[in-house]
Amino acid sequence: MLESELFALLEQTADAAYTVTDDGEIRSWNRAAERLLGYSASEMVGRYVDDALEARDSLDTPVLAGGADSRVRKCDDTDCSPPNFDLHVRTRSGARLWVSVSTIVHHNRRSGRRLFIRLAHDIDQSRRNEELLGRLLEVTRQHVTLQNSTHHAPVDSLSDQEGRILKLLATGISSATIARNLGISAQTLRNHVHHINRKLRTHTRLEAVTHAQRRGLIA
Repeated sequence: MLESELFALLEQTADAAYTVTDDGEIRSWNRAAERLLGYSASEMVGRYVDDALEARDSLDTPVLAGGADSRVRKCDDTDCSPPNFDLHVRTRSGARLWVSVSTIVHHNRRSGRRLFIRLAHDIDQSRRNEELLGRLLEVTRQHVTLQNSTHHAPVDSLSDQEGRILKLLATGISSATIARNLGISAQTLRNHVHHINRKLRTHTRLEAVTHAQRRGLIA
């Protein structure tokens, strides 16, 4: 497929999409990307995406948002599926926005050049919810004492997997992230959480974490 055909195809998707070269130069920028981030194609094409978006990763360190970053260099030249990753980017208004980025590598067999198609999705609210839950869990932990553990009804033993899930729940990350980290489906995770609540005599995710901490089941 010619680059012009690829760019025309990306204009038809509802996803915010842009393409970059190996060194991060923006080659295309669709209307959905303009709606999400505020920049027009005329402002972005020809610029280097890191300079334009001031992208930072989950550890608040600068990263290469386009081109041949470490995620892409690990891929085989002919069969590449880089993992999704989250970026904190700057919009045209100056606001910061969390986006989840997926990558498709397009190989131009005529020129031998490759382009990286980036599809960006707004996850700002879900990231804020995770941060809020994390703060809430931290406040809860500050009020938990081991002395209270003797006042709870006996509980059934948790499996190793249920223990791992409880520890991940306590960090405040989303259910989707937990399922992805453990390599299980969302439904399997829901089943585990149901069994955890039943064994701990609790009813919600937060209550399960709180009670497990009071009983010393997790740190």
